Amino acid sequence: MAPIPRLRDEGGHPLWSYGFRPFFLFGSLFAAAAMLAWLPAYYGSVTIPTAMAPRDWHAHEMIFGFLPAVVTGFLLTAIPNWTGRLPLQGKPLMVLCLVWASGRVAISTSSWTSLLFAALVDVSFLALVAAAATREVVAGRNWRNLRVVAVVGLLLAGNATFHAEAILNGSAEFGIRMGVAAGVLLITLVGGRVVPSFTRNWLARQRPGPLPAPFGKLDAVAIGATALSLALWMAFPTNAITGSALAGAGVLQTVRLARWAGYRTWRDRLVVVLHLAYAFIPLGCLLTAAASFGWLAPSAGIHAWTVGAVGLMVLAIMSRASLGHTGRSLVASRWVEAVYTLLLSAAVLRICAAIHPSVPSLLFFAWLAWTGAFALFAASYWHIFTGPRLRS
Repeated sequence: MAPIPRLRDEGGHPLWSYGFRPFFLFGSLFAAAAMLAWLPAYYGSVTIPTAMAPRDWHAHEMIFGFLPAVVTGFLLTAIPNWTGRLPLQGKPLMVLCLVWASGRVAISTSSWTSLLFAALVDVSFLALVAAAATREVVAGRNWRNLRVVAVVGLLLAGNATFHAEAILNGSAEFGIRMGVAAGVLLITLVGGRVVPSFTRNWLARQRPGPLPAPFGKLDAVAIGATALSLALWMAFPTNAITGSALAGAGVLQTVRLARWAGYRTWRDRLVVVLHLAYAFIPLGCLLTAAASFGWLAPSAGIHAWTVGAVGLMVLAIMSRASLGHTGRSLVASRWVEAVYTLLLSAAVLRICAAIHPSVPSLLFFAWLAWTGAFALFAASYWHIFTGPRLRS
């Protein structure tokens, strides 16, 4: 993700000069704020004026509120590098951010309006993102990256399904699984490119030793097996065939990760965190496989994917990309190391809370660690997102 040199100088605030700036910043702030409100709402001490069931509000805002913001920031930054076209800047970027923010307000105040109104406002954001991303990729004839755009389409479909279920049934199940599956596939595709790439770049400057294996048949099989097992899980979450498929995908993903020489990267926190985040993909597959056989609660695997894989990978990519695209050295500060530690702790604690629901302190500390991680990230990167790019 090298910086595009052909940025327009519109004379506006630096925040609106590149898509990653507002979406990474606002997405992080929202991740902290929404989670801060969630646990009091879960225990009934705070009432959120949403027409959704409390669990559905939490799931929706994490999967279809927070995640699309970060994905949009990534795409608006990556697509110009893929296509050589100019990035979205200025007023169009402001409008896109406003649509995203309107969706958050509409969902959280839907008891004052209606679920249908909230759905129309909310779904419009991902529809705009998918349309804009498709247009840019097609215009740049960058066909290989259409599969990443297709995952955005899966997020959009999952969001629409979620709203349809909430309106017709009063709760959502299939839509949540679609959203989680889209997040896992996105990490499998994007993480499968950036983790070995950034690892190779860093290891090439170190002493001679093993380098990440190039993309090969095993990677393709792992991706295909993961996609198939997720499709089965979306449709038949408690089926033995689904459990077997997920277990197989977990093994393949473990072997895939082991081939990327992550054990050599512990001295560079910006690189090793990518490996740690990706490790939650196979872990989530295995935990969800156990849930399919009735051995564990489903939330253990779901939170391994959402908190561990998605949450930690999001922070890893945001922290690294923001440094590179603002002309700063690719070095993790002490604050960023603390952010990684907090989020990793949140993932482990949340999985343990699902396995041992009789220990409420596990859920409390997981909540505290997630909120602290994203609040600290937003605070420590505020000057990066809102300040000018450093001259190289």
